[in-house]
Amino acid sequence: MLLIIGSAAAFVQQHGTLRTVLRAVEEVPGTPETPEVPPPPPSFDVKALPGVTGPFGFFDPLGLSTDLTEKRVLYFREAELKHGRVAMLAAVGFVVAEFFHPLFGGTIDAPSYVAFQQTPLQTFWPVVVLYIGVIEIFSVFTFESPFEGNWWTIDSKHKPGDFSFDPLDLKPTNPKEILDMQNKELNNGRLAMIGIAGMVAQELATGKTLF
Repeated sequence: MLLIIGSAAAFVQQHGTLRTVLRAVEEVPGTPETPEVPPPPPSFDVKALPGVTGPFGFFDPLGLSTDLTEKRVLYFREAELKHGRVAMLAAVGFVVAEFFHPLFGGTIDAPSYVAFQQTPLQTFWPVVVLYIGVIEIFSVFTFESPFEGNWWTIDSKHKPGDFSFDPLDLKPTNPKEILDMQNKELNNGRLAMIGIAGMVAQELATGKTLF
């Protein structure tokens, strides 16, 4: 009995000592906690970009985007948007100018592909190029630094085609509506690029106006 009582007393004493030590550790100020590991950033998927619509879906038969980095893909998307926007303006202006040309006395009635050469503006073509360059130079600030080996890449923080120009406040706030608008712009731009190329080719081949 004495042996059992002695063993029990020793266990209680050790257990109490251990509990006191654990409590002291818990109460030590500034004890570092295990930091939470942030989740890894989502991997870039070119197939998730706007412009992947029916009937073709993701259309890259030559696999041009297979080995490209995210920043390189964004550079090409920026170029596609710019060309699409210019083509949409050109496709409309190309046709309208042949029906309605009141400027410069209204006497310039030529195919659109040579109409510029019929105006006094051709004398000032360096000014036109300079004006275009001033607008385009702002795009340079969205590029990655070429001095660090980043040739023709876009800063991943920059959204292709977004130049914070929305004077009429047309951009929706709903993500689904934004995606729908982006898809429409890309599809119309792609069609316009094909359309303006076809119109220029036809006038070059025939030497006549479209209508």
